[in-house]
Amino acid sequence: MTATVDRTDDGGETGSEPVGPDRAQLLVCAVLLVVGVFLIVDALSLTAEFAKVDPVGPRLIPIVVGIAMLVCSVLLAVATLRGSRGEQDGGEDIDTSTPADWKTVGLLVGLFVATIVLVDTLGWVIVGAMLFGGAATILGNRHWIRNLAIGLVLSLLSFYAFYVGLGIPLPAGILDGIL
Repeated sequence: MTATVDRTDDGGETGSEPVGPDRAQLLVCAVLLVVGVFLIVDALSLTAEFAKVDPVGPRLIPIVVGIAMLVCSVLLAVATLRGSRGEQDGGEDIDTSTPADWKTVGLLVGLFVATIVLVDTLGWVIVGAMLFGGAATILGNRHWIRNLAIGLVLSLLSFYAFYVGLGIPLPAGILDGIL
C-alpha cells in the first residue's frame, strides 16, 4: 500500500504525494535494461561481411547505444530508489472536449500507404516530393506548389545523400537513368 504526502507552499505536508519509489519510473528502468541488453547481444552477433574495409564495423554504434541505455537504466533506478520523482505535468493548452481530427489522420495514413505502394514504381524522388509536400499541405500549409517544390528539393537531397554519402541506392523508379 502506498501512502501519500502533500506539501504546502511553505514546505509543510498535506498528504497527497506518494511515498516510496515510483513504480512507473522503475518500469522505465526495466525497459531500458532489457532493450540495452538486447542491443548489445544482437550487435555482438553481427558479422562484418559487407563492410570488411570499414575499420569501425557495424557493431560499434549498437553496442555504444546499448551501453548508454544500461547506464541510464542504472542511474534512473538509483535516483528513483533514493526518492527522486519527476515533476507532474502541468498539462497542455488544449481543449480536450474537441474531437480528434480523423480526416487529417486518415489523409496522412493514406499518404504513407501511397508512398509505400508507389515508391518502387515512381521512385523515391517523385514519391518523396509527394510525401513531403503532401504532408505539409495536409497539416495546414496552403502553399501547395511551394510545398511540392520544397519536397522535391528534400527528396533529391536525401536521394543523393543515401546514394553518394552512404552507398545505399534508393529506388529511382521511372527516373532510372536520369538520376
